[in-house]
Amino acid sequence: MPSLPPIRPEDEAAAAHASHAGVFDAPAELPHRDALVEYLLRLGDDPLILGQRLTEWCGHAPALEVDLSLANIALDLLGQATLFLAAAADLEGRGRDADALAFRRDVLAFRNCLLVEQPNGDFARTIARQFLFSTFQLPFLRALIGSREPRIAEVAAKAVKEATYHAELSADWVIRLGDGTPDSRERMIDGLDWCWRFVDELFGMDDIERTLVDAGVAVDRFALRPAFDATVERVLTEATLPLPVYPRAVVGGRVGHHSEHLGHLLAVMQYLPRTYPDARW
Repeated sequence: MPSLPPIRPEDEAAAAHASHAGVFDAPAELPHRDALVEYLLRLGDDPLILGQRLTEWCGHAPALEVDLSLANIALDLLGQATLFLAAAADLEGRGRDADALAFRRDVLAFRNCLLVEQPNGDFARTIARQFLFSTFQLPFLRALIGSREPRIAEVAAKAVKEATYHAELSADWVIRLGDGTPDSRERMIDGLDWCWRFVDELFGMDDIERTLVDAGVAVDRFALRPAFDATVERVLTEATLPLPVYPRAVVGGRVGHHSEHLGHLLAVMQYLPRTYPDARW
């Protein structure tokens, strides 16, 4: 198992506090409300789309234990998405809820990064995608615990333990596949090569997020890059895999410019709510 940062005492304390806090109390008047709604959509859409991708493995993973692991990660991510999207719905004040944001938005309204919408490919590519996302998400969530917006801080505190597990599991599989058979090594290299072009978008900052960073609400993504690079280098070295040579970045997801893959994913994910809009479960 690779060496990853332990859960810090302050994370434990924040998570314990959040478990007793009302995450979605009626919002007070906030500055930068529109920017905050946009930010919450970004926070929610990343785990929503990645969680949906991982559900595609149910019943198809290489082994039962792996099937359960991917399903559990998907459930964790969908739980995070529900909380962030519920906060976005509350703040925008348009009478929508988390389900409406997940199932009634068109593809151009989604704000997820391009990495999470990429097809699963084989198991190695799925692991490569999860490893890169979780290696970013863990320090990102830890930093979000310090947000001045309590709803963001509380959801982040709840999600840190989940992200720690996701990062450890995916890093372990990178090592097992990279330092395994010639076939598993080649597949792991191919999976990472598919994903490298989407990494830079994880750390992209625009005026919306800079405004919220200045307000103490958002996290400076760019400041997290050195820790991310160090973890990637450490894990790939242990896996005896070549270190990344990042190609020209492919970006656009944060402003609704997605690959064709997201439309196909949403056609499946949104089918029942759109076909039976009045259904109640």
